[in-house]
Amino acid sequence: MKKSQVIWFLLISLTTSLAFPFIGNANEVFVSEAQQNNHIRALAASCAACHGTLGNAVDNNSRSNADEGNATLAGIDVEEFKTKLLGFRDGSLKSTVMHHHAKGLSLDEINQLAVHFSQQKHIVTAPLKPQTLKAEYD
Repeated sequence: MKKSQVIWFLLISLTTSLAFPFIGNANEVFVSEAQQNNHIRALAASCAACHGTLGNAVDNNSRSNADEGNATLAGIDVEEFKTKLLGFRDGSLKSTVMHHHAKGLSLDEINQLAVHFSQQKHIVTAPLKPQTLKAEYD
């Protein structure tokens, strides 16, 4: 490569990097609303194992974690959700596993999860009846 070509290449590279600093690292700087929503929906989906699909726990009409089972998160008040999750996070509320989950969430994620679950429709779901097997088979 000739010296003049190298100089032009360096000059153009420097000029474009100064004029367009966001090219090449746009994903690191900007997070689209759709990406953020997908992230929160993925976090909320991980809650389904204990709190039910879209936060509707099975056979739980109350919102407490007492002996009734897991709390229903669907339709929960935003402030109530944030207070409980922050309580789990700082250890002021005791639980079996929620303190582990809450410690892994940022304040922004907690706020967004609170809004997400507050917007879900609360549906009371009764547990399935146990199946009985026939003693004799055909």
